[in-house]
Amino acid sequence: MALSVVLGIFLGMLMNSKKKWVQAVCRIYLEIVRIMPQLVLLFLVYFGAAKHLGINLSGEASAIIVFTFWGTAEMGDLVRSALISIPKHQYESGYALGMTEKQVFFQIIIPQTVRRLLPSMMNLLTRMVKTTSLVVLIGVVEVVKVGKQIIDASRFTAPSAAFWVYGMIFLLYFAVCFPFSRAAAVLERKLRA
Repeated sequence: MALSVVLGIFLGMLMNSKKKWVQAVCRIYLEIVRIMPQLVLLFLVYFGAAKHLGINLSGEASAIIVFTFWGTAEMGDLVRSALISIPKHQYESGYALGMTEKQVFFQIIIPQTVRRLLPSMMNLLTRMVKTTSLVVLIGVVEVVKVGKQIIDASRFTAPSAAFWVYGMIFLLYFAVCFPFSRAAAVLERKLRA
């Protein structure tokens, strides 16, 4: 998530570049990420790197690469849209006050962009946490896989184990995602005031 946020901020600024070729490259990257499911990306990186590049990546390394690749594109698009949502007169007002382009950007545009970006960024981070359950399909032992192993081991001794195990997994995901959700709600209320 940290890599995605940092790289996504940089990508979002690049997406607003005045150079058409930069915009085109960024748009192609974004569309590839939007069209391709994360599971397919995981398989491409995990199995494709080993077969075609001769690189044996662990499941964890593959997951980090894919989630950073995906999260960066999503975060970049959020930053791009937050930047273009700032009215043009905000820039012009700064210039009219005698500010330099750098001063306008850091003292006027960035604070407004951050206010617009934070709620949607929290939503993205929550989606990233929930999507990590896909890594079980490339052999990474994570909470869903451990839950499945517990259910399989106690299938005959505790037939209702699936309900309780998946209920606990739900509570674990809830415990991780709920703070993001609450932070987004608090930020929205503060931003409206």
